Amino acid sequence: MKILIPPSEGKSKENTNNITFRNSNFTYLKEIKKVLEKLSNCDTDLINKIYGTSVEKSDIQHKENLDLLNKGCSIAIERYSGVVYSNFDFHTLNKSSQIFSNDHILITSGLLGLVKLNDLIPNYKLKMNALKLTSFWNPIFTKSLSKEDFILDLLPEVHRKSYTSSKSVKIDFKFLKGNRSVSAGHNGKAIKGKFLRFVIKNKLKDLEEMLKFTQDGFYWDGNAFVKKV
Repeated sequence: MKILIPPSEGKSKENTNNITFRNSNFTYLKEIKKVLEKLSNCDTDLINKIYGTSVEKSDIQHKENLDLLNKGCSIAIERYSGVVYSNFDFHTLNKSSQIFSNDHILITSGLLGLVKLNDLIPNYKLKMNALKLTSFWNPIFTKSLSKEDFILDLLPEVHRKSYTSSKSVKIDFKFLKGNRSVSAGHNGKAIKGKFLRFVIKNKLKDLEEMLKFTQDGFYWDGNAFVKKV
């Protein structure tokens, strides 16, 4: 079983390990070099579009990405600091649950590939929808996940295009407004983190047990976790 989650846009800039990324023995270094080559060939207009910020900030972020291999590292669970991760609250789990999460959780990164929670990674910024990265990673992710008997997919729609599998179960969080449901969007990140914690803390591998999750007014309606608002 693998649980797929997205990276967070919010990241710690602190490096807790002196090893440089090129010396980290990371699984996808060869593929990352190809992504960096794609980035290095971008013109100014495309660079600004990729990073979606001012020209000055885009230039800084671009140069930092291109220097990725020379950067220091932190383990992924310390690097990612967004809402999903803060509500997952890895560091308060007991040792056996932490080991379970390291064995079963994979982060789908547009720049780094499939990342384990205990992988050493540098600070970076690149979204999955840039440079057709879903198409680039799809055959790679698909092959890596092909032997899994079950994939729990907690990804946003863009990231779901980065792999293909008939064994994945997609988990979404929605708000019920009258007779219609709408994606919980950013507001669903906290409950996603809490759901992830529920699965990991209880070391669940059975989907039926996972779907018993009820917290903050959310419940499984047969298609998604929903909350009436």
